[in-house]
Amino acid sequence: MSLLRNFATVGGATMMSRVLGFVRDVMIAAFAGAGPVADAFFVAFRLPNLFRRLFAEGAFNSAFVPLFARALEEEGEAGARRFAAEILAALFWTLMALSALAFVGMSGLVLVLAPGFVEDPGKFDLAVLLSRITFPYLLCMSLVAFLSGILNTYQRFAAAAFAPVVLNLVMISVLTGIWISGLETGVTLGVVLACGVLVAGLAQLALLLGAVRRLGFSVPLGRPRLTPAVRRLWRLGVPGVIAGGITQINIVVGTIIASAQAGAVSYLYYADRIYQLPLGVVGIAIGVVLLPDLSRALRSGAETASRDANDRLNRALEFALALTLPAAVALVVVPAPIVSVLFERGAFGAEAAAATTGALMAFAIGLPAFVLNKVFSPAFFAREDTVTPMWFAGVGMVVNVVGALALAPFLAHVGIALATSIAGWVNTGLLMIVLWRRGHFRFDSRARKRLPLLALASVLMGAGLFGGAAVLGPWLSGDGTLLRFVALALLVACGLVLFAIFVQVTGAVDLAGYLRRLRKRGGRAPVPPAPDDAAK
Repeated sequence: MSLLRNFATVGGATMMSRVLGFVRDVMIAAFAGAGPVADAFFVAFRLPNLFRRLFAEGAFNSAFVPLFARALEEEGEAGARRFAAEILAALFWTLMALSALAFVGMSGLVLVLAPGFVEDPGKFDLAVLLSRITFPYLLCMSLVAFLSGILNTYQRFAAAAFAPVVLNLVMISVLTGIWISGLETGVTLGVVLACGVLVAGLAQLALLLGAVRRLGFSVPLGRPRLTPAVRRLWRLGVPGVIAGGITQINIVVGTIIASAQAGAVSYLYYADRIYQLPLGVVGIAIGVVLLPDLSRALRSGAETASRDANDRLNRALEFALALTLPAAVALVVVPAPIVSVLFERGAFGAEAAAATTGALMAFAIGLPAFVLNKVFSPAFFAREDTVTPMWFAGVGMVVNVVGALALAPFLAHVGIALATSIAGWVNTGLLMIVLWRRGHFRFDSRARKRLPLLALASVLMGAGLFGGAAVLGPWLSGDGTLLRFVALALLVACGLVLFAIFVQVTGAVDLAGYLRRLRKRGGRAPVPPAPDDAAK
């Protein structure tokens, strides 16, 4: 139950962040559209985010958490504090040097990330300017990832989970100021947005520093030294850069190819934002919670450690697919109303909405694979094996590049999104097969029974959504913004109700039994229904 409770804590905070992120992106779409300023800002925003997810979240979550958990288990808090101080010094000064180099060579970085911008010198120069403003966000968020690893190991998930909420609140405030001032699309608007990103990074760092201070865990910043702990983190972290950031690497490949097509970068960005909602809520929650949980289980030394780890994997798998399968089906069945209602207004017209819809469907095909990657990767990382996922990530990268180059001439930006999804399935399949062969993962009886039923319930829900979209069509495509949002909310509510009915009818989850237990406990149940609850 504690595992699911932690999933719910992180997932709930991520849901809040993603909803606010939608508000942010709806406002960006209205003010900047899918033109050159939007393209330049999205590249500038993606650049520090790429490095953050590769060098901070990817490498740190895969390498730092297991090593920090080991130091805490074997040497106590004093040893853990000493280990954290050595890592902080190496991380901070490396990032300072990287930021200085990036500031000087930003033109080259933008050229690599968006080579198609060279054909439009104004857009290229704007992307360079905005990237220089946003790049210090990398330093802030890398330190946030470091502090999050400490908090998560101590089972304190809330502060780190709510940090992205701060980003979106700051950006919504900036966009509200743009709206009040009547600032039109141009260089100034892009600069204001970029400055908002930097301020948001500082605010998130302040939140995590406060949380660690309340925990009573202080980490002094000293001079960097190549200690055994730093070398060990380096050996685990380099493969983790690739293994933990495969999705981001694939997206960058797509950005490079898409930069040659007018508006394609923006179409992929807006589609990415929509499918990232379920991916973020489920995938991030699982990735954040499961890694320290598996690390503790395997460090216990008990004879049942391997069996406990397999049980956690099965429960995480059920939890992931119970939320991801219906979301993927919905994004494939009714993508057009979702994109239209969320973004089609102001500078974002019907043509941009149609182009984004195609990319969203292609991304949705890979959504379950992206989430399952978050389930299976921690099983390697908890055993301090980042090399195997690195090789599989490399295979996925090759599949993505070849697929994008092959499909883009025929399907344009939709082919780029489809190649990302195919690469995701290849990578996830390889992870699962090797875990199976090593004896680290087996489907237990509960998972074998419930997973097919969850798939059936998702398909039935999709059929209901298709009919509901037809009935609500006049309201979804109407003129009133509020009416359209209400119609979309009704459609989403219908999908949730239908899925709940179908999982009950098929027996995938005993919702009625859960509600009976909830009443008996006086409403004190800590988590929402999940597949493993139904088996108790």
